[in-house]
Amino acid sequence: MDASPDLSLFPPIEARRTGMLPVDSLHTIYWEESGNPDGIPVVYVHGGPGGGSSPEKRQWFDPDAYRIILFDQRGAYRSTPLAEVEGNTTRLLVDDMEKLRKMLGIEQWLVAGGSWGTTLSLAYGQTYPDSCLGFTLRGIFLGTPSEIDWFLHGMRLFFPKAHDDFVQWLPAEERSDILTAFEKRLFGTDAERRMEAARMWFKYTEACSLLRHDPQLVEEAAKNDTVVYGVGRLDAFYFRNNMFLEQDQLIARIDRIAHLPLMIVQGGHDVIAPPAAAYQVHRAWPGSVLHIAADAGHSPSEPGIRKKVIQALEQFKRERRFDAGALQASGPV
Repeated sequence: MDASPDLSLFPPIEARRTGMLPVDSLHTIYWEESGNPDGIPVVYVHGGPGGGSSPEKRQWFDPDAYRIILFDQRGAYRSTPLAEVEGNTTRLLVDDMEKLRKMLGIEQWLVAGGSWGTTLSLAYGQTYPDSCLGFTLRGIFLGTPSEIDWFLHGMRLFFPKAHDDFVQWLPAEERSDILTAFEKRLFGTDAERRMEAARMWFKYTEACSLLRHDPQLVEEAAKNDTVVYGVGRLDAFYFRNNMFLEQDQLIARIDRIAHLPLMIVQGGHDVIAPPAAAYQVHRAWPGSVLHIAADAGHSPSEPGIRKKVIQALEQFKRERRFDAGALQASGPV
């Protein structure tokens, strides 16, 4: 199937298979498969942490060419238990991906992800490089303390009202330590208060994601209590633990995967994951391609982002010389 001339989404499709994969005694992760069972295997790594994979993400990939794997990370969306932080670390999420690959009988797959999904994709690739065909990443986030501090404090320079709404919800005496104040409520004993705190966190994230702010879109997104709760609690938990990464870990270990093809799509006005991180990865990864969507922020729903992601996936398909189920690698994209 060819992409539309304007590189919009492919038509909606249903999953061919779904399942729940137990990854330890506590956590079970949701997975699904769609597209061509003989196509190029691709796994989509969602953002958050805690966001989950929406069905729309199937539409980023040509269903005739790709074997599309979506899954929800520990604690996210359809995985159980929801928003659980026990036994939830970056290394465990990395190992879950490898368990899923083996369970599906996939030798190697293209790893595609956005936002926190880029963090996890890079960590996964650096741990299991032989399992990867390459990477298509959107909105690079390296999980560094400075990026976390930027989210909590720096974004107010571009989204002052959103940040003000975020912070003013807290008692005045607790606003000097935003993360601790939110943790107190996100992990407290009052269920209603936990949900309210998660919704405030989620709305702040959504409000800062769009280049063209749309309050109606933010309110609509915040109606999904399952996603809201997962994002709020797991975001804060991972922030507190510096994403379970060593300082500059993902850049320091980039040589483990720099022989593989990488396409980066980055919103030129991305405030949540500013372009500096994407440029840093691009500079450290010879042969990588960096596409800047000049008219976009962070959200994958923005036309400029969507167009360039699909363009990158179409190029990978062509470079793999996909033809009637026969895959013939032609080298780096």
